[in-house]
Parts: sequence; structure tokens; C-alpha cells
Amino acid sequence: MNKLLFIGLDCATPQLVFDAWRDELPHLDFLMKHGVHGELQSCIPPITVPAWTAMMSSKDPGELGFYGFRNRKSHRYEELYFANASYNNETMLWNYLEKAGKRSVLIGVPQTYPPRQLNGIVVGCFLTPDKSADYTYPAGIKEDLDAIADGDYIIDVKDFRTDNKDWLLDQIYRMTERRFKVVRHYLHSEAWDFFMFVEMGIDRMHHAFWRYQDAGHRLYEPDSPYSNAIRSYYRYVDRQIGNLLDGLEPGTTVVVASDHGAKKMVGAICVNEWLMQKGYLRLNKPLDGPVKLTPDMIDWKKTRAWGEGGYYSRVFFNVKGREPEGVVSAEEYEAFRNRLKEEIESLGDEQGRPIGTRVFKPEDVYRTVRNIAPDLIVYFGDLDWRAAGKVGTGRIHVYENDTGPDDSNHAEKGIFILKTDPSRLTKAGLSEGQRLDGLSLYDVAPTILDCFRLPTPSGMIGKSILNGVSRSADYLAWSIDPSETEKGYSLEDEEKIKKHLEELGYI
Repeated sequence: MNKLLFIGLDCATPQLVFDAWRDELPHLDFLMKHGVHGELQSCIPPITVPAWTAMMSSKDPGELGFYGFRNRKSHRYEELYFANASYNNETMLWNYLEKAGKRSVLIGVPQTYPPRQLNGIVVGCFLTPDKSADYTYPAGIKEDLDAIADGDYIIDVKDFRTDNKDWLLDQIYRMTERRFKVVRHYLHSEAWDFFMFVEMGIDRMHHAFWRYQDAGHRLYEPDSPYSNAIRSYYRYVDRQIGNLLDGLEPGTTVVVASDHGAKKMVGAICVNEWLMQKGYLRLNKPLDGPVKLTPDMIDWKKTRAWGEGGYYSRVFFNVKGREPEGVVSAEEYEAFRNRLKEEIESLGDEQGRPIGTRVFKPEDVYRTVRNIAPDLIVYFGDLDWRAAGKVGTGRIHVYENDTGPDDSNHAEKGIFILKTDPSRLTKAGLSEGQRLDGLSLYDVAPTILDCFRLPTPSGMIGKSILNGVSRSADYLAWSIDPSETEKGYSLEDEEKIKKHLEELGYI
């Protein structure tokens, strides 16, 4: 095999691609008919960061050492950081390929900002603070992107939380059109062995327009002018993919994947409000109305736990000897954690009916736990409900998103499609058009290495679905340049990223 094109569609969901709309997506259908496909189990949690990095390293979030976009830098209450590429010290798929003499082009792949040196090209992701930043490698290609895109190259849509749906729809289409122009340009102007890009538009469409196409959504509007907004956008993306396929060299392997899927959002659970009602969280003074919880508001000497909002929740304990003003003793820690896990899982809807909340202990779901993990990871209503971090709401269940309009939450299953040499499929016992079961996000990197006939590094979690090359214990060792680690953001850039991630519902 000479080349592999990886088409990343953030949040593309199997019930739409594989089932409901497959007949309307002829180019994705072609790849499925002439390759293999299946639902792709995401990581815990199923969110963009860490999911794409987990996919491209075949390492879980515990090994990566970050558990979402925002993580604790220390056990001090106020010290948090945003997990950009400089905090990732694991070997990525393209590092293995570079060691094997391959050249890569990466465009918009989440958590590739700030870009690192690579045998190839990197155009950074939506974690770029703004276009004044150095978000490309080599740095000089940044100046070319607007011209290549025939307009302002859009890294990600701004001011996402809006009721102005016409404006937002226009922005998402503009972003996608210009991204694909840049992709087509580099596909044909650059030498490459591995080409990967990720389009974020499907994720943005789901969060903004899901209510209009899902009759089961509580805000469903059957006669809305946006009833077919998501459907039409999927068709548009499929046409763009067709344009890419038409220009590929014969024999090029194609992978299409998403990091997670989507589902309707029922409402939000105010995790800190619940902790307050249970007596686990105390504030310094009463509140007049809903506000964002900040460390200075908390009476730490009387607080045992607090939580963060987002598509899932992270719950942290105030542990004696660990946090500055900890109150939960080491001896009672595990009993307290078990009790809180049971109480959260038993939390029902407003009528007390079970909603299927799932709570995880990090050490139970990760091979190792690096840096500072949440004490508990919570999927409210099995991700039918998001977590709201605000306090002062006066109620646990709310139906207005605390970060602005949002129609959907993330689902655990994404998509995976592989079209490669039919003889490779036959040798692996697979057949063209086959729908596979049991695929994991961690299988993607080993499968791509196998496509290049390279072994799977022994530290990877997943395995190649082609079963072609064995594992190797010390395969192509890679070390990160110390100058490229933990650069973080400036205070100004951190505020920009914080605002954008809040708009997107990640924090």
C-alpha cells in the first residue's frame, strides 16, 4: 500500500450514516460496500479531547493523563489547565509513521495545537486561540491558508451558542467548504503517505439543530425550516468526500471515522446543586440566583466534594492531606466514594424515575491513572442528560443549558469505515460490505499501521482488524523534544479558549 487518506468526521453518528440516511450518502455508501464498517466504541469519556488523541495513540485517557479539555494542574483548587498538544507526551500514529520514513499531512486534527515538528505539514485544530497564533508547521504555510480557502480560513465557528440559526448554518457551511478546499489543495500539491483531516461541522450541526430532526426531542418542531438541516449537511459533506475520492491515486486506502456519536439531550443535572442539597458542598454565603461556581465561593472546611459541568461530569473530593483544606480522611475515602457513586447512580428524574446514570472510578476503566484524575466520572442518564456546573439554580433538574442553546449530547458509538485492497480483507477473513461488531476506538491506530505493514507497538491497547502484523516490544522508540512539552497558553489565550469551550458545551 502506498497511501492512506483518513477522513475524520467529528461526532458522525452510526444511526444516521449506516442506517437512516445511508441511501442518501452515495460516496460513504460506496466506501462501505467496497470495504468494511461498523460502530466504533469511544473512550471514557466520549468527548473530542481526549477521544481523538486516544484514537491516534491507542492509549486511554488515564495513560494520556488528561480526562477532558480542562484538567487539574495540582491539588490546589484553582489550578487548572487546558489540554493542548504540548501536554501530550505519548507517541502518536504519525510519529511511528515518520520513524518508518513516511510523510504525513494533518489538518484540523483535535489536540494538534500547538503544532510539533513533523515530516510533513500540520494545520492546527480548534484549540488554536485565534489565527494570530502560530498554528501551522511549517509556520510559513499559515500565510497561504486564506488564499487556498478562497476566503478567510475558518478554524472553528465562533459565537456558537446563538439562536440566530441562519447565521450559524451559514458559518458552518463556510467553515466546511473552506476546510475541504485546503484539504484538496494539499492532497494534490504535497507528497504524502498518510493524510488526515478532521471536519468539526457535523458535531456543530448536531448540537445546534438536533431538535429539529428528532421527533423524540422535547423541543421538536415538526414544521421548522430547519427540519432537514442536519440531513442536508450530511449530504453536503458526502459530496465533498466524493470530490476527494475522485482525485485519489488508484489503490489509496481510505478510512472514515468519528470519535463519538450523538443523541438527543433531555436536560441537565445541576451536579453542584445536588451536592449542596446532600450537604457535601458548602458555600461561603447564600446566592441570589444562578452563577458559575468558582473556588473562592466554597467553604472548603465544610466541603467534601464538588463537580464540574459539561457533556459528562467530573466529581472531585476534598481529601485531607491532598487538597489544601481537605476534610475527607484517607481512611474513609473509599467508603465515601462508594456511597457517593451509589447515590449519584440512584438519582432519578424530577419524578424520581430511574434515568440510568453511570458512574466510573478512573482506576476501574483505565490501565493506569496519570496526573490528577477526577475521583468519579459521571454519565448522567447514560449521557441523555448533561452536567450543569452552576449553583444557585434552586433545583437539580434544568432544561435550559447553562452554556446556551444545545440540542444533543455525545453518544458512546462513533463510525468506522475502511476501504483497502480487497486481498487484505480476504486474508483477514473479512468480506467487502461486511458490517463489523466490537470495534474500538483503540483499534484504529493499529489497523492503520497494519495497512502500512508495520507492527503494532506493544503498549497500544487495540489490535488491527486486519490481523496482519504482530506486536513489537520496542518498535520505533520515539521521544518528545522537551522544548515542546507543557507550553500551555498565555493568560490571554487561555481566556479565549475557555470562552470557546464554554460556548461548545465542553466545560
